Amino acid sequence: MTQKDPRKNIDSLLKIMRELRAPDGCPWDAEQTSESLAPYILEEACELIDAIEGGDPELILDELGDLLLQVVFQSQIFSERQQFDFYDVSACIAEKLLRRHPHVFARESHDFSTELDKQWETIKSSEATHNKSCLADHLPDKLPALQRAQKLIARVCKTERQHELPHSSEISEKAQWFADRNEVDAIDEETLGRLLLQVVQISHDAGLDAESALRKTTRKLLHQLDED
Repeated sequence: MTQKDPRKNIDSLLKIMRELRAPDGCPWDAEQTSESLAPYILEEACELIDAIEGGDPELILDELGDLLLQVVFQSQIFSERQQFDFYDVSACIAEKLLRRHPHVFARESHDFSTELDKQWETIKSSEATHNKSCLADHLPDKLPALQRAQKLIARVCKTERQHELPHSSEISEKAQWFADRNEVDAIDEETLGRLLLQVVQISHDAGLDAESALRKTTRKLLHQLDED
């Protein structure tokens, strides 16, 4: 482990990024924009997930650094526009954590089985922007489809619109419908989508993560194929 001096290490990292972006710095870093870097955020996050599931602390450390670089890079770009900097980002998330955890920092008393969930949803709803519904808030289009569906289902299940979700008991019937079709053309996209949504709902009801389950099963299949 490196010497722990958080402020010094962070300042050093920010200084390196400023120098890379300077006219006499790295041409590639200097020409990047917020938009051109966006794909790397998803890529680095996925690599970090792989490292976490692999359980290697050194690899996790390395991948966490790569993801932090994306935050520092984006912050530097917006700092150059005089809009905000890395310290504003740090202050913003610190304030959000304080605001969302009054049971810790304001020492309010709550029944942890139910009241914290209600408190969390109330706080989140108050933070929602004027142009987003509570259901759509923080559900980016770039989120993996299974993960996005599961987050949406979890939110709908806390509302009075739960009856609008596809019923998970239909999955056997739908699965059999697909199995009975020998021609690919007989399978339409909408029906397939609803079947996938039902599978995601089952994973939610079971307290499982659909994205993680499919990722691990796919990885296991790859290993089996490589061994053949």
